[in-house]
Amino acid sequence: MSTAEEFETQPVSPNKLQSANTFAGSYAGEHVAGTEFVIGALFVSWGVGASDILLGLLLGNLLAVLTWGLITAPIATDTRLTLYAYLEKIAGPGTIKLYSVINGILFCVLAGAMITVSASAVRVLFDIPPQVDWYPTDLRFVLVALGVGAVVVFMAVKGFEKLAAFAEICAPWMILMFIVGALVLLPTIVSATNGVNSISSFTDFLNIASQSIWVDTDSGIGFWHVAAFAWVANLAMHGGMGDMTLLRFARYSRYGYFSALGMFIGHYLAWICAGIMGAGAAILLNTTIVALDPGSVAFQALGTCGIIAVIIAGWTTSNPTIYRAGLAFSSLNQKWGRTKVTVVVGIVTTIIACFPFVFSQLLGFVGIMGLMMAPVGAVIVAEHWLFPRIGFTRYWSKYKGNTTNYAAIITWLSSLAVSYLLETSGTLHLFFILIPIWIFATLLYCGLAYAMGAKDTYSEQAIAESAEAERKSTEAAYLKRFESNKETLQKESLSMMTRAAFIVSYLALFVCACLGVFSYINQDIELVRTWLIVPTLIYFVTATFAYLQKSKVAHDEPPADVLEQELAASKY
Repeated sequence: MSTAEEFETQPVSPNKLQSANTFAGSYAGEHVAGTEFVIGALFVSWGVGASDILLGLLLGNLLAVLTWGLITAPIATDTRLTLYAYLEKIAGPGTIKLYSVINGILFCVLAGAMITVSASAVRVLFDIPPQVDWYPTDLRFVLVALGVGAVVVFMAVKGFEKLAAFAEICAPWMILMFIVGALVLLPTIVSATNGVNSISSFTDFLNIASQSIWVDTDSGIGFWHVAAFAWVANLAMHGGMGDMTLLRFARYSRYGYFSALGMFIGHYLAWICAGIMGAGAAILLNTTIVALDPGSVAFQALGTCGIIAVIIAGWTTSNPTIYRAGLAFSSLNQKWGRTKVTVVVGIVTTIIACFPFVFSQLLGFVGIMGLMMAPVGAVIVAEHWLFPRIGFTRYWSKYKGNTTNYAAIITWLSSLAVSYLLETSGTLHLFFILIPIWIFATLLYCGLAYAMGAKDTYSEQAIAESAEAERKSTEAAYLKRFESNKETLQKESLSMMTRAAFIVSYLALFVCACLGVFSYINQDIELVRTWLIVPTLIYFVTATFAYLQKSKVAHDEPPADVLEQELAASKY
C-alpha cells in the first residue's frame, strides 16, 4: 500500500471514503478486545462495589462517545487529514517530530499488550504456564508471541480498509462470546454465593455480584473513579484526536457515534462479562483472579472457542494500533513509506509483547497515555474551532513560516509538567486530571498564540481558505451523487447466494447464543466447550463469503461522468 493510497499527507479523496458499516464494525471490533478480559478482571481486584461498576461505566462510556461524536469526528471529516498531517499544519514539522516519536512509542506498547493477550490464549494449546510476571518465564511463550505478532503486523501493513473488513466480520461473534462466556460461568458463581440459589431478578444478580464478583473492600475507589477511567481509557483516541487517522475516511461526521458500539458493548457489556468470567474461572481453578491471564479465563468458559476469541480479540485491537503507530513514525520522513515503517514498528511491538508486564500494568498505562495526548487534542480543538470564533487566524504559525509552533509545544510540555505535579503530589487522582488539564492547555495556548501572532492577518490565508472551500464543495457534490446511486446498485447486485450466506451466518450466531442459554439453564459447561466450535466455524465461513460479495458491490462506484472527471482533475 503506497503512501498516496493511504493519504498520509493529503486529504482523503471522496471516492475512498468508507460506509457506515465499516466504522460500526471497526469500533465494535477494536473495542471488544482481548484487553477487556484484563480490564474486566482488574475491576474485580480493585475492590469496587457492584453498583459503582455498573453505574460508573455507564456515565464514563457516555462521555467517551460524546467526545468522539462531538469533537473528534467533526474535525476529522472536516479536514480529511491524519492527526499527524493536521498537527504539522498547526504546529509545524518541528513539533510533529517530537510528538510522533512519543505517540508512536505509546502505540507500540499498547499494541504489544494486545499481542500478549492473544499469545496468552495460544499458550494454552501448548500447555505453557500462565505468564503474569513482568518478564516471560517460558521460552515457548516468547516463540508464541513472535508468531502471533507476525500475523498482526501482516494485517496492519494491509492498510485501513483491510483492518476494517477484518473487524466487521469478527465483531458480531466476538460480542456474543463475551455474553456466552458470562452465561456459562454464572451458575458456578451462584453456587459459591451464600444465600442465593438462582437468579430470578436483577436484585438477585446484584446480590451475587456484590458478594462474589465486585466486592466492596473500602479501597477508596468508587463511582467517580470508575466513570473517569471509562472516559480516559481511550482518551488518546478521542480527546487526544488519535482517531482522526481513522475517522478521516468516514463519509459523515455522525459516524463518530458508532463509537457507542465499542463503548457500550466493549467497554460496558464486555467488561462486566469479563469480570463475571474472571470470577467464575478463579472459583473453578481455586485461585485468585490476579493469577489468571485472559487465555485461562476464556478457556474455562468457552473451551477452544475461548482460545479463538482471545486471539481474535487481540488482533482486532492490535492491528489498528500498529497501523496508527506506523503512521506516527512515517510522518517523521515521508520517504520512508508507511509500509516499511509499519513492518519495523511491528517487529519492535512484537518484541515488547514478549514481556507480560505490558498487559498486567494496562490500567495505569492507558490513563497516562491519554493524559499525555490530551493537551495536544486541546491545542487542535482550540485552533480548529475556537480561533475562528475569537478572531484569531487558524494556521497562523504556518503562515508566519515557522518550522515549530512554540506556543503549541510550550503548552504541551507545560501541561505534562502540571499533570505530573497534580498526580504525584496527591492533589488529584490520575483519572481526574483530564478536565483541569484540558482547560489549562486551552487557555495557555490561546494566550501564547495571541502573543506570538495569531491575532494578525496573513495574505496566504485567503488563498488557503478558498482552496479548502473548493475541496469541500467537490466532496459534497460527489457524495450527493454517490448516495443517489448506491441504493440502486446494491439492490440490483446482491445475489441470492450472498443473501443466503448472510442468513446462514446470522443463524449460526443464533445457535451460539442458544448454546450459552442452554448451558446456563442446565449448568452444563461442557455443552458449550464441546459444541460451540461448530456454529463458530459456520459463521466465519459464511460471513466472510457474504462480506467479500458485498464488498464487490460496495466498490462499484457510479459510472464516470462530468463529476468524476472533475474529481480526477482536482488535487485529489
